[in-house]
Amino acid sequence: MMYIIPSDVELIVARDLRDAIELLSKLEDARVMAGGTDLVVDLKTGRLRPKHVIYIGRLSELKYISDDGSSLRIGALTTIQEILDSKIVVERAPLLKIVAEKFANWQIRNVATIGGNLCNASPAADMAVPLLVYNSLIKAESVNGSRLIPVREFFKGPRQTALKRGEVVTEITVPYRDLEGCGYAYFKAGRRQGHDISLVAAACAVVIRDGVISDVRVALNSVAPTPVRAVSVERALLGRKPSLEVIENASKLVVQDISPISDVRAPAEYRLYMARLLTREALLEALRGVEGGVV
Repeated sequence: MMYIIPSDVELIVARDLRDAIELLSKLEDARVMAGGTDLVVDLKTGRLRPKHVIYIGRLSELKYISDDGSSLRIGALTTIQEILDSKIVVERAPLLKIVAEKFANWQIRNVATIGGNLCNASPAADMAVPLLVYNSLIKAESVNGSRLIPVREFFKGPRQTALKRGEVVTEITVPYRDLEGCGYAYFKAGRRQGHDISLVAAACAVVIRDGVISDVRVALNSVAPTPVRAVSVERALLGRKPSLEVIENASKLVVQDISPISDVRAPAEYRLYMARLLTREALLEALRGVEGGVV
């Protein structure tokens, strides 16, 4: 892959993960690049102008999808297309595949990585939504060791993450065991049949036990400074017997969990309306896919 970056930015190709981590610890003003679908644009527009760019796109040690029996482990350099094509993902965490299908277009999916999508920390980050639903963990490594960051704590604001200086994301853990047998759904409003940057997107998973909702998780993007869980909706549904009235009333509570803004892509009022609508539709669709959940 050829990248054109400004001449005043030094491009350094990391030999391996250890080399990348050591470079990050030594260089004062450096950015990590893999697929480059976001960073290259930011360099061209001048929004970002680091002194150094550390290219890690050739590190095969960060490209994998494995199953440890209770969680999927996904290397940070795994592309969105590789997630879409993975049989393990379909079997264990199908919501990831559903979201990946509506991620941009096939050209971008073959380049963009799951780690890059998360680290860009856009409020519209597509892959953040299913990862929030799965209560995923993000592994960050540095010269000082490694740590796991819950995805709900990873996003701090637009283009801001919980990563400390010198840390790089290396793996995403997706626990799936407690959502086995769940119903799930994803709806995305965009300008081009879901393949554009989302104006609003909602995903959910619902578990039914003994006729009532025993677990429910709802996540949205493009409606707050970061992708968010709709905890007010979740609380209203836990322990309830699913019905159209229950879903309707709970979906309205999503406004308590979001703070959409108006921008060039959509007004805040539209995002509020779509957040309620997509939350409702996602919950109803998820319930249709689980035994005892049809309303």
